[in-house]
Order: sequence, then C-alpha cells, then structure tokens
Amino acid sequence: MNLIYAALAFLMALVLGLVGVTRVGSWLIERRNPPIGEFADINGARIHYVHVPAPANAALPPIVFIHGASANLRDQMLPLRPLLEGRAEMLFFDRPGFGWSGRGPGNNESPSAQASTIAALMDRLGMKNAVVVGHSFGGVVTTAFGREHPDKTLGLVFLAPATHPWPGGATSWYYDLTTIPVIGWLFSETLTYSTGTLQMADATTCVFSPNKVPDNYLATASIPLVLRPPAFRANATDVAGLYRYAVGAAPHYAEIKARTVVISGDRDKVVYAEIHSVGLVRDIAGAELVWVHNLGHKPDWIAPDLVVGAIEKVAGKDIDLQALAKAVEARIAGDAYGVGKCADIKVPQAELAPT
Repeated sequence: MNLIYAALAFLMALVLGLVGVTRVGSWLIERRNPPIGEFADINGARIHYVHVPAPANAALPPIVFIHGASANLRDQMLPLRPLLEGRAEMLFFDRPGFGWSGRGPGNNESPSAQASTIAALMDRLGMKNAVVVGHSFGGVVTTAFGREHPDKTLGLVFLAPATHPWPGGATSWYYDLTTIPVIGWLFSETLTYSTGTLQMADATTCVFSPNKVPDNYLATASIPLVLRPPAFRANATDVAGLYRYAVGAAPHYAEIKARTVVISGDRDKVVYAEIHSVGLVRDIAGAELVWVHNLGHKPDWIAPDLVVGAIEKVAGKDIDLQALAKAVEARIAGDAYGVGKCADIKVPQAELAPT
C-alpha cells in the first residue's frame, strides 16, 4: 500500500512540476513576444490587430490577411507589409485564440464564426470591403468570408490553403487528444510547452521544405506563442474540426463569385495541394491556379512578390502570374532543405471524400 501511495505522490509531483514548467515557459514566451498592435472587443473576444491606414491615393484596395494554424499576425505581416506599404490599407490580426487574441465565450469555434469576427472588426475600423488573403487554415476561413460576406469581399487570394475534405480525414494525434475533455486540458497544461519547444525547429523545417527557413523565423514571427496552453487548445480545436467543417462547406464553394487566385507548391508537405488548391479552382468559377514547382507550404515567405502580384490581379490589374511563378521557380529551383528529414506527403489511395 505504501508503494501505491508513493507512486501516486510521485505522479502528482511530476504533474505539478510539468504544470509549473509550462506556466514559467508561457510567461517567458509572452515576455519575449509582447503584443505589437491594438485591441478591440468583438462580441466578447479581445482581438489583437495591426491596422495600416489607407495612404493618400492608394493604388490598391484594402487588404485583410488571415494567418494559418499555429501562427499569428506576424507570420504574414513580416514578409508582405514591406512590399505593400504605402500602396493599400492593410489589416493583420491574430485569429481568435491565437497570438494575443482571446477566443471569446465559445463563439469562435468554426471558420464561419471567425469570418464573422473578421467582418465585425472591419466594421469597427471602417473597412467596407477588402481583398482577403488566407494562408493554410486561413484558407478555409477565407472561403467562409467569401461565401457569407460577399458584400465585403473584393477578391480572394489563397496561399497553400486547407479547404476541402481529404480521404480519411485524419490529422495529427495530438490535436485530437487535446480536444478530449479533461484529458486534453491536462495534456496541454503539462506537455505541449516542453515537447513543442524541443520539436518546433524540426517541424518548421518541414513546413518550409524544400525551401529554407528564413533566418530567425521562429523568433521574429513569434511562433512559440502557440505553445501556451490556451492557444494550443484553440489551435487543436480548429485543426481537429477542419474535416467536419469542410465536408459541409465545400459543396457550397461554387457560391463564391469574387475574383480568386490560388497559389500552391508541388512540394507542400503540410496539406494535400492536389485536393485543396485544385479543388478550389474547380469549385470557384474563373479562379486561377498558380502552381509553383519546388515550392513548399509557405508562399508568403518564399514568394512574397508572387503573392503581391496575385493581390494586384484580383484587384483588377493586368498581371501575368504564370510568368511571375516561373521567376520564383528559377529562384528556388535548387532548394533541397529537409530532404531525407521531411517526407513528401502523398494523397491516400482512397475514394475522395464528398466535395
């Protein structure tokens, strides 16, 4: 019996120790990555954003940027704002639950709900409409925005999007685990900081592979913010719920009427480009697919000039995106980072899920 008590005491001490490590680690992450924008209360959610006002005689319409999973507003702002500064009004924001934004009282649990939060934030800032640029998971939020807020949508640009059902609907085990009541809370409060810190560099290599991770990317883009337990739980809820949401939403993408460009790489190791990107171009009338050879999952950082060209194209300018893509391909043709470490993902050999 004494051994049982001793084992329980050891287990309790271990859990409390891991909770303590996580709390201290989260405090350090926040200290190193403070908020850089302003805050607005949107239906009970405290949203962190950076609003760049419209310049005089702006050459481009307003632009709203929607970041992907595990990220925050810096992930798109750092590579793209310098190329667009002085040309357009811009809105970068942390999606609800990410970065320094709160999740809200249970009202931001789906891409549709997050799109409504974005629309309300635009109203707060006096932005009547915009070109919307979504990366990865931000792509499915972008589809929701385009479908449900067409009056606010001037054009859509998708970057390596995740938008459609995929065979099997599987995702990483730790996302599913984190969404389990009690168990998921305990997991996020004890293990995600320590294990995530150890694995983040390798995981980021595979997000960018075969392209090189920019110097100091993790620090400058404040990616460790996702390792804080509440942010990790929000991220897990989003990713684990993507398949279920996409099954219901994808059949309605044909309702989107805005000008659309989809940029995707044939070496993406995060999402099935042949399902998501090709599916968007199939479903949205007139959409243009820009398929870039030897590009991974990060067009915003590896091909920001191409992204700006896509924004210009949906804004009505005469831009040859295929020519721009060829220039990017020439620039990255020799990239082979992560080879041998990061496996190419293959579409499962199964009948496609309903689209």
